[in-house]
Amino acid sequence: MLDSYGPPVRILLVEDSDIDVELLEGHLAKTDMRVEMHRVWRHADFVQALATQTFDIILADYSLPDFDGLSALALAREQAGDLPFIFVSGIVGEEFATNALKRGATDYVVKRNFSRLPAAIERALAEARQKAERQRAEAALQALNVTLEAQVEARTKERDRIWQLSPDLFAVIDGGGHIYAANPAWRTMLGYSADQVLAGGFTALAHPDDVPQIMAAIGELVAGSLNERFEGRLRAAAGDWRWMSWTAAAEGDVFYAVGRDITAEKQAVDTLASVNRSLVEEIEERKKVEATLHQLQRLEAVGQLTSGVAHDFNNLLTVILGNIGFVERDLKVDAKFARRIANMRSAAERGATLTAQLLAFSRRQRLEPKAVDLNATVEGMRGLLQSTMGGSIRLETVLKAKLWPALVDPTQIEMIILNLAINARDAMEVGGGLTVETANITLGAPKRPEEPPAGDYVALIVSDTGHGMPEEVLAKAFEPFFTTKGVGKGSGLGLAQVFGFAKQSGGGVSIDTRVGEGTSVKVFLPRAAALSSVLEADEQDAPPVARPGLTILLVDDDSSVREVTASMLSDLGYQVVEAGSGHAALDILRSRPFDLLLADYAMPGMNGMETAREARRIQPGIPLLIITGYADLAALTEVGEERIVSKPYRDNELARKLDFVLRDHGAADDRNVVSLRRT
Repeated sequence: MLDSYGPPVRILLVEDSDIDVELLEGHLAKTDMRVEMHRVWRHADFVQALATQTFDIILADYSLPDFDGLSALALAREQAGDLPFIFVSGIVGEEFATNALKRGATDYVVKRNFSRLPAAIERALAEARQKAERQRAEAALQALNVTLEAQVEARTKERDRIWQLSPDLFAVIDGGGHIYAANPAWRTMLGYSADQVLAGGFTALAHPDDVPQIMAAIGELVAGSLNERFEGRLRAAAGDWRWMSWTAAAEGDVFYAVGRDITAEKQAVDTLASVNRSLVEEIEERKKVEATLHQLQRLEAVGQLTSGVAHDFNNLLTVILGNIGFVERDLKVDAKFARRIANMRSAAERGATLTAQLLAFSRRQRLEPKAVDLNATVEGMRGLLQSTMGGSIRLETVLKAKLWPALVDPTQIEMIILNLAINARDAMEVGGGLTVETANITLGAPKRPEEPPAGDYVALIVSDTGHGMPEEVLAKAFEPFFTTKGVGKGSGLGLAQVFGFAKQSGGGVSIDTRVGEGTSVKVFLPRAAALSSVLEADEQDAPPVARPGLTILLVDDDSSVREVTASMLSDLGYQVVEAGSGHAALDILRSRPFDLLLADYAMPGMNGMETAREARRIQPGIPLLIITGYADLAALTEVGEERIVSKPYRDNELARKLDFVLRDHGAADDRNVVSLRRT
């Protein structure tokens, strides 16, 4: 039913009879329907009304002055579409009504039955509203369908673009690893066509080591995992392997996978790990280098200290041994006092041996290297070694056939072998074994400061079955005065002397040791070109020749040493003029010539070599002899071994060296005279 409070119903009434109009209005007035009626009866007015106004319903008679109701119906359908149209006529018959409905009329009402008109109007309006709502719904649905189709089409195009343009690998894969679809990135990234990818399958392209992990991940996806990530390598068409990170989601019997290339990331991680390893190795190597440098600095500092101590100690021993010699020569004593003097000499000579060991450690001893057959040296010492070991230690020698000659000081190498044997003996219990070996060895770069540079070496290896050394003892094994023996059982200079001798000879040392199993000391000596074929004459056994009347200029800053030396020279028949410094000696030399300059090397202000150079400017060609408690060997290379005398003086060394230098100087004068005569 129409709402009386709603908007009025706008009616276009097409009727030329005023009576019928009154009757119609009367019937409508009896209802709650509010109406606005516009009446026309001519064709032109009807057309204008349709064109200029909006109506809810048309009520039309059939018979009109200049046109009929069917014409009005046709015009209404043409201009107003589905606007409800009810015929209200007095001549409506069944045939007319049927024809009108076929042409689009909504209903018809006979004028003699106006009471039916309000209900017909309401029904027509209701049907019109329902039809309009259906049309609006259909239009909305059609518009929605169009929108959805557009959205689906847009999203499909978007997915297609992503599928086509994405640099990542897209694939649709079943539970068995078969690939149903693959995007063009497989060709771009791996070099495969779509047909090759579909034919090969996922596992066929995967690295064999990664297949178990990949299949396990696929199994989890098929079992219901919504989103699974896994990594693996795929083989490219060029043969290289690419690391891929996969994200996958299951959908029914298949899953959709997206693969991102992480090869560069993996390589970066591997590079970083390699750099970290290198950094750790570099740090460890730096620690080793720092430890080695610290050890070298410590050994160098100790070497400098010991060389200085040796110098001062040798000066003292020179005075002691010199005066003991004077006492032995000048005093007539009984046997008891003579034994005491002999004990004093023995103790002083042991002190001289200790200083020699200190100088060996600091590499400032004077060596006379020669090409030596180390096998012959060991064989020659076998008896001495056996007696030193005693009957409780078994001795074995293992000598390398075709051993290279070693370039060493023959006397010093014998001392080294003996030192090592004694150390080994002291490290063993009764029933132990000592092995002395020789070998040809080619070494690489050194790993410890005591080892030699890379090259060919002749090795002397002394091994024992003793208690071995722990790490803390091994770290200090070559330091002078370090010993694990009891008080009075060792000076701690044995291995220090071995270290110094080997380094000064151009070689090195290494120690292999295990606690409870024993120790092996390897001494590496430089390889010589060949053994000496002719033995040098031993001039040391020739007695010195007295040369009375010759005057020697003696220079030494230590007055006690100078006094002892001057007394020895006087006993040999020389005249002596003493000077306490290099400058004082030069002042004396400017006043008169001398037959020989005998100068101490280590003096404050001006050392012996500097004094000698200045002296030869004053008196060219003056014979020279240097005395030293220790010496910078590099500084004395221009002098020559035959013009150096060590403190304390041993046997007749001072007399022999004086005799040699003066005899050589005389021979040089004779050669000069002959040369002058020839010219």
